[in-house]
Amino acid sequence: MATAMSEDNIFEGEDELSSMTTEELIRGARLLDTENRILKDEVQRTTLELDATKEKIKENQEKIKLNKQLPYLVGNIVEILEMNPEEEAEEDGANVDLDSQRKGKCVVLKTSTRQTIFLPVVGLVDPDKLKPGDLVGVNKDSYLILDTLPSEYDSRVKAMEVDEKPTEDYNDIGGLEKQITELVEAIVLPMTHKESFEKLGIRPPKGVLLYGPPGTGKTLMARACAAQTNATFLKLAGPQLVQMFIGDGAKLVRDAFQLAKEKAPCIIFIDEVDAIGTKRFDSEVSGDREVQRTMLELLNQLDGFSSDDRIKVIAATNRADILDPALMRSGRLDRKIEFPHPTEDARARILQIHSRKMTVHPDVNFEELARSTDDFNGAQLKAVCVEAGMLALRRDAMELLLVILGRLQSSSTKVEGEFKEVLSSMTGRKGGRGSRDYAETPSSGGLKKGIHGTEVQQPREG
Repeated sequence: MATAMSEDNIFEGEDELSSMTTEELIRGARLLDTENRILKDEVQRTTLELDATKEKIKENQEKIKLNKQLPYLVGNIVEILEMNPEEEAEEDGANVDLDSQRKGKCVVLKTSTRQTIFLPVVGLVDPDKLKPGDLVGVNKDSYLILDTLPSEYDSRVKAMEVDEKPTEDYNDIGGLEKQITELVEAIVLPMTHKESFEKLGIRPPKGVLLYGPPGTGKTLMARACAAQTNATFLKLAGPQLVQMFIGDGAKLVRDAFQLAKEKAPCIIFIDEVDAIGTKRFDSEVSGDREVQRTMLELLNQLDGFSSDDRIKVIAATNRADILDPALMRSGRLDRKIEFPHPTEDARARILQIHSRKMTVHPDVNFEELARSTDDFNGAQLKAVCVEAGMLALRRDAMELLLVILGRLQSSSTKVEGEFKEVLSSMTGRKGGRGSRDYAETPSSGGLKKGIHGTEVQQPREG
């Protein structure tokens, strides 16, 4: 159809040309030559303008490169202003303030030289991406913003980030199945299955408190939780937040939570939280007041206007009874998980976990060992396995010495009777939960029947 129409137009054009006179054809040809000449001049002018624009762009790039040479002057954004002046008639057109005619965003900048600068022209950074408090690099002469800089944090806070992912998992923890379930529900599931909580319309806990006697697996549980999630893991120690200068500890807490927001989702683990979270009391000592200020900053970060649901806090302590009620209330450390001393079945499981990579004799009865380690915690049970291996290593070294001297045949090392010997040199806890560990001494009185009827020294009471 289109081909037929074009052919009709050609025929019509031929008919029109055939009806024109010679003078009309010459006049039309001259008009076409004139239009062609005008178009060529336009192309030439556009080419010259393009070359001039390229040259100008090249000059501007060289100027930018020259101005962006390091070092920069460091500054902070104080305020971002919107400049949209109303159009007013000028009495004298010669006196026009160009800065007053600018429209858009302007910046109030404070440099590291303690100067406050107003910039009607921001610089090379998009002003829509700037916000108050941002750290920027500016030209030391014109103060134009050349680049944005990473946020400034205390070097101690940067060191708190755990770069290497922990290798522990929940299979390395024995006898704490209930505690593992509660921790996964409060910390892991809100990060991995956030939509499930939104569907139910519930808000997951912000923090978890792990409390119990020493050596019951609180820190190990936190490391396993960090290994299960892909979240950033920050490890803080309570005594580390107690600083000498006023406000220094609170600044560490603020910087830690600010770093956690930038790297969200994030888990903050505060070990020995009782160092800063004790109950408040009247004191004239400046150090006590500084510790209380640090705790107040922690309370504000947990449940303040700037709190973030993507940040989860795990706190661990041996003394939950001395913590401040404001720290323990719901909305901050919502879930409290107790870590008691392991039961007999849990002790057998812990011994099996710590001895699974050891060359253990098949006759070793872990259930009987668990009955002989009444009131041992997880750390003591691990020490039993380590000491049994050290005794086996010692005996093997003596056999190797005999091989050198007497050309005797040495047998392979197996941890067999070493568990019994270690238990003979270690004593259990006395007095129940939270009591102090007692080491065996030659003068210790009292005997207790251990594994295979061996007598184990017990400390004298009182």
